[in-house]
Amino acid sequence: DKLIFNMLTASVFLLIGLSYPLLGTFFYILMELGLDNRLIMVSIYAAIFLVTPVYLLGQTIPLCSNYFSKERLSSITGHILFFSTIGSFLGAVFSTLVLMSTIGVHYTVVINFGIIFLLILILSKRKTSEKVIFGFAVLLIGLYLNSEQMMQNFNIVENNKYNTISVIVDDETGDRHLAINNNDSSMYNDNGRKHEYAEFIERISIEALPENADPINILVIGAGAFTFGVEDEKNNYDYVDIDGSLKEIAETYILKKKLKPNKKFHPVPARGFLATASKQYDFILLDAYFGDRSIPEQLVTQEFFKQVKSRLSDQGVVVANFIVAPDFISPFSQKIDNTIRSVFPYVSRISIGEKYDLWNNDTAQIGNLIYVHKNRDGYLPHDEIYTDNKNTMFFDKPQRR
Repeated sequence: DKLIFNMLTASVFLLIGLSYPLLGTFFYILMELGLDNRLIMVSIYAAIFLVTPVYLLGQTIPLCSNYFSKERLSSITGHILFFSTIGSFLGAVFSTLVLMSTIGVHYTVVINFGIIFLLILILSKRKTSEKVIFGFAVLLIGLYLNSEQMMQNFNIVENNKYNTISVIVDDETGDRHLAINNNDSSMYNDNGRKHEYAEFIERISIEALPENADPINILVIGAGAFTFGVEDEKNNYDYVDIDGSLKEIAETYILKKKLKPNKKFHPVPARGFLATASKQYDFILLDAYFGDRSIPEQLVTQEFFKQVKSRLSDQGVVVANFIVAPDFISPFSQKIDNTIRSVFPYVSRISIGEKYDLWNNDTAQIGNLIYVHKNRDGYLPHDEIYTDNKNTMFFDKPQRR
């Protein structure tokens, strides 16, 4: 009875912690309570919905040992530990690498509920007991909350081990939005309209190229819906994103057309691609930072930006899009600026679609900030400054003709 009780209790916790609608409601309640620190939010989630059920299910082996006599216990315990280890390995590897990649996270969750119910059914002496009926009810609720119909209600078209991807269509404007983990990643419509920051970057890069210029090599880290440069058939594009499902989703739901032959998709981690790539790029766009909550930690370090710089051609340009505080009021906006400038000392910082509110001290104030750096020789070190007793401005400033 104790073992069955543990499994039923664990299944209830997992039902809330692994089902998308209930999980979203949980985090919404935390934010309504004023908790906006994602580390604290994740810690609370883990303590309630991961630690608790794991603790309950972890009692399975010692409880099972009570079924056997002391004479056979040592031999039986070895077999139990063997199968427990195999189960842990398959649960960690098979679930993530096979099930989540093929049937999606939501149906993988349903399989877990099914396995727990099957164990309850096997352990129950009476197959129509209240505990069995309760376990079956949890299974049905879990199946409903993670069904394809429920995913469609949230406009979810893909739910894999990397991302939860939604497609939202604005009926009035015809804009098709790709949302990755609840962050508006890309937008496109039949007239070629995109997010303002994407159109700005295209204007200063692709559209600014002379008509007679040779094709250039372009690297986009953070493919999104492949909207950047989608109409460009001249230059050569490499898109890098860890989620291999993005290309098919973008072509089906957002672009409504196939990518041109001059565009290649590499579904690999960005740092792994940069470490193994041999090509030098004339233009690199860093656009893998979804909102202010979904920021890949490995793509904001000095080492990462050095990798990016190593792939720039002699006159290459790197552009990065961040959603940060325009007036440096938040620690992240200050530290990311310091980090970028430690590798690219001379960068332009441009605010797109946002106005500076000099009197607003709210640290949640954010906007699209575009960093632009052109790779060239001859940059002066940062200790070259003007002082009262050493002022070379007259020699440095271009003279009017």
